[in-house]
Amino acid sequence: MGKYLYITIFTSVFCTSLIFGQLIDFNRSRPYEKVFVDTDNFGPSYLQHLEDFYENAPSDTLQFEILNDLAYYWHTRNLKKALNFALEGLKCTAAKENILWNGRFQITQGAILLRMEKLDRAEEVLEEAKTKVLTKDLPFLNTQLGYVYERRGQLDKAADYAMEALRMGEELGDRRAVALAYSDLSNIFWKQGKYEKGLKYGIKSIVIFEERGIIDLDYDFTLYVVANNYLKLNRHEEALKYYEHALAIGERYGFYNNLSDVYISLVDLYAYLNSYKKAQKAGLNAVKYAELLDNGFMLMRSWLSIGKLQNLQGKYKDAIVSLQKCIEVATADFGDGYFLSQAYEALGKAYAGDHNYMEAYKAFSKYDGLKGEIFTAESDHRIALLQTEFDVAQKEDTILLQQGTIKKQQSNQNLTWVITGFLLFLLILGFIAIRNNRRKNIRLQHQNQEKEFLIKEIHHRVKNNLEVVSSLLSLQSAHIDDKKIKNNMHQIQNRIQSMSMIHQNLYQGKDLATIEMKNYFKNLGNYVLHSYGAEQRVEMVYDMLEIELNVDIATPIGLIVNELITNSLKYAFPNIHKGTITISLVKKPAHLELKVTDNGIGINNGNQNKGTGFGTQLITLLTKQLDGKMLLRQKKGTSVSFEFQNNKAA
Repeated sequence: MGKYLYITIFTSVFCTSLIFGQLIDFNRSRPYEKVFVDTDNFGPSYLQHLEDFYENAPSDTLQFEILNDLAYYWHTRNLKKALNFALEGLKCTAAKENILWNGRFQITQGAILLRMEKLDRAEEVLEEAKTKVLTKDLPFLNTQLGYVYERRGQLDKAADYAMEALRMGEELGDRRAVALAYSDLSNIFWKQGKYEKGLKYGIKSIVIFEERGIIDLDYDFTLYVVANNYLKLNRHEEALKYYEHALAIGERYGFYNNLSDVYISLVDLYAYLNSYKKAQKAGLNAVKYAELLDNGFMLMRSWLSIGKLQNLQGKYKDAIVSLQKCIEVATADFGDGYFLSQAYEALGKAYAGDHNYMEAYKAFSKYDGLKGEIFTAESDHRIALLQTEFDVAQKEDTILLQQGTIKKQQSNQNLTWVITGFLLFLLILGFIAIRNNRRKNIRLQHQNQEKEFLIKEIHHRVKNNLEVVSSLLSLQSAHIDDKKIKNNMHQIQNRIQSMSMIHQNLYQGKDLATIEMKNYFKNLGNYVLHSYGAEQRVEMVYDMLEIELNVDIATPIGLIVNELITNSLKYAFPNIHKGTITISLVKKPAHLELKVTDNGIGINNGNQNKGTGFGTQLITLLTKQLDGKMLLRQKKGTSVSFEFQNNKAA
């Protein structure tokens, strides 16, 4: 081959060769028209042409630039092939001792690895690349680091990197970097459930992308993100318009990752519109493009969308199969807790719909744990703080306006005497207002009494409903012969009753927000003793003063005590032994101390717990929920102690 790239193939292939002859011409001052920068000519055979001719580039720099594009844009079609080209680039740049381009290939490698769910390795190479590349490369590098933390569910850190990319993009005058940062923020706010904010930043991104006049991968993705926010805001026609635009671009350029993303969301949209056939077809298309891309993250989400659709259709057995496939794809290395939590929530609904309540409970427990890890108060506060900092930085004109207002206020001080005279008039009006307020206060007091009555009535009805559930379980267990299942049903009744007593205390007590714990423990203890027929052989001792706790703390503590009393009755006093169970709750300035003790035979004296272990798991989860710690002692019986934060909300 000479300096020019000539491809002598006839018919339609010859036409394509002319196009690429224009894109790569080594005789020009600018031999390579970079795709999605200088041109959007990204046809089906573009990557194949780059692969055929990059080795003949007249300089190392041009060869590295073409090879890096080859690696990066292959990640839209096949991740493994993209990674192979990135590794080839790293090998070539290392051999040539070109540190700058070695760092740039590491950025590309990181972008590919994170989409292969190798998040730790992606973060490692991206951090290493920071020391090698130029300042103009850092906005894109920070964007990729933000993706890593977004996939991990650490949305606050993801927002940190998006904001840093935005700041650097503005300093460098890099409009594409700014648009990409806005797009990332839109996606983060969407995951946070803040759809108005997500829409605001997504539209900002779209405007900048369209100003550039280049249709690229990230513009296509931003259309999808904007549509997601519209969908959550129930603006379905606008959502569909953006999804269809994104599909047209994805199909034109072969962006398999974006196509899979869009089809996943279309499942939800079509399901809402009751177009179940279209929704099913969209789900199959999502799976198809995820498999073509060989992307576990996309494949997991595709099966998740299909499972959700089957739940809506009442096809719970099919949904269970789809959602189990989804979770199988999400291996131990799967980093995105946001979508994994959705998978367990949908699986819980499917099991519940199929009347498999034990598996449903397990799935919902997983969902609660993952959701708690992702949507923390700290994360939400951090993102809100970042947004505030950015908004302040963008509103210098508002500050100037406020300064002008201050000057105007200073000039208005001349009106002080006029205002003083006016105050006399206000005093007269104030007297009239006070008289009217007294009448309003009487009405408000009456309204408050009515509201208090209604709240008590709500607690009364909740308590009654819980007792109905308990009665239904009792009726059901009467028809069950399996002793193990019957025992589990009995324990579930006790747990429901412990919560029912909370609501009973609320509507019977003076305070609608707190529970007096000593009286509550007495009622709970008497109920559990009666349910096991142990009133004559086991004595309950309540070694505590009267203590009032917030209902959010009292409920999990009540469930913990219920489990411990149940365990003592089941295992501590075999062969109709008599015994004593002591409950102690002490309120310290900074924490609560709970202690439940029995004088039974203890675990180490041949008492082997043959239960399911669910009670122990429940105690552990509730203790963690209250930021507490537990201590088990074995001496002349069993003693379990807890220390809880007094101000921890459940």
